[in-house]
Amino acid sequence: MLNNPIQLLDVNAQSWQTQLSQGVKSPAQLLELLGLPLELLPDAQKGHEEFPVRVPMSFVNRMKKGDLNDPLLQQVLPLFHETEATPDGFVLDPLGEADANKTPGIVHKYQGRVLLISSGSCAINCRYCFRRHFPYADNQLSTQEWLNALDYIRQRPDINEVILSGGDPLNNNDQRLFTLIDAIENIPHVSRLRIHTRLPIVLPARITDELVNRLKASRLNVVTVVHANHANEINQEVGEALTKLHGDNLHVLNQSVLLKGINDSGHSLKLLSERLFTYRVLPYYLHLLDAVKGAHHFDVPQAQAQNIMLELQATLPGFLVPKLVKEVHGRPSKTPIAVALPN
Repeated sequence: MLNNPIQLLDVNAQSWQTQLSQGVKSPAQLLELLGLPLELLPDAQKGHEEFPVRVPMSFVNRMKKGDLNDPLLQQVLPLFHETEATPDGFVLDPLGEADANKTPGIVHKYQGRVLLISSGSCAINCRYCFRRHFPYADNQLSTQEWLNALDYIRQRPDINEVILSGGDPLNNNDQRLFTLIDAIENIPHVSRLRIHTRLPIVLPARITDELVNRLKASRLNVVTVVHANHANEINQEVGEALTKLHGDNLHVLNQSVLLKGINDSGHSLKLLSERLFTYRVLPYYLHLLDAVKGAHHFDVPQAQAQNIMLELQATLPGFLVPKLVKEVHGRPSKTPIAVALPN
C-alpha cells in the first residue's frame, strides 16, 4: 500500500480528456500541491523552460506529500542537474533517430517493424525521456503526409508490425486513433499492432470500454507495451485499466528504465514485477538509460545494473525477470546486456 497518498482531486468523476487538460503544468503548482519548499523553484523553473512539466493529477495523487524523494515525483520534477554542465556522451539524439526518420511520421530502424509517430505529445513528461529533444513539430502530419507515411508501410511487404509511438499514441482521441487503426488493418502484410503508451499507468481513465472493444475487434494481434518504473505507480485504478487490456488478441507487456534513486535496487524491481503480474502484465525490457542531454543524473552504471539483475534472478521466477538491454545507434536490435554469475 502507498504511504499517506494525497487526495487532492476526485479524478474518478472526470473524463480522461478533462483529466488530461487539467493536469499539472508548472513546477510551482507541483511543489505547492505536494507541500515542498519553494526554494526548489528556481532550478525547477530552469528545467521546465527546456522541457515543460506535465503531470496528470491521477499520478500526483499517488505521491507522498512532503517527500522530495518520492519515486514518482523524482520522475517528473526538474532538478538542478538538468541544466548543469552536460557530461560527455549525453546528446540531443542518443538513438540516432534523425537518421531513421525516413519520412515524416516514420522511424524505421529495425527489420520487419516500423515506428509510426502518431502523436507529438504525452500526458506526462518524464525527465529522463530519450525523445525530450525530438523534432515533433516536423512530424505533425497533414492528411497527405499521413497518407505518405501509410504508403511507406504499404510499399514494404517485409514490414509485418506497426508500432504506434510518439509522444503517446493514446493521447489521440478515439476518432483519430480508430481511423489510423482502420488504415493499418487495410495493409495486408501487417499482422501485429504494437502500442507503446504510458497512459494506462499515468492516466488510467483513458482505457475506456470503447477503446478496449475496438482493439478486441481488430484483425491484428495487438500488443500494448506500458511503461511503469516503480510499484507505487500501480494502484487499484491502474490495475483495473491493465486488466481490461487483455483479450484473445490483446497482450500487455511492461518496459522500465533503470533510474538512479528511483528503482535501482533488486528489491524495488522485484516489487514492480510482482505488482505487474497481479494484473497479468509481464515484464519485457529493463532499459539502461539512454544518454540524452539533461538526464545524466538518472544514470546507473552497467556493472551495477548487472548486479541488480543477478539479485532479481535469484528472487523471481524467470518469467518475471525483464531483459536488461540498451539501445545502440546503428545496431539492428536492442542490445542485450549479459548477466553472468561470478566465478
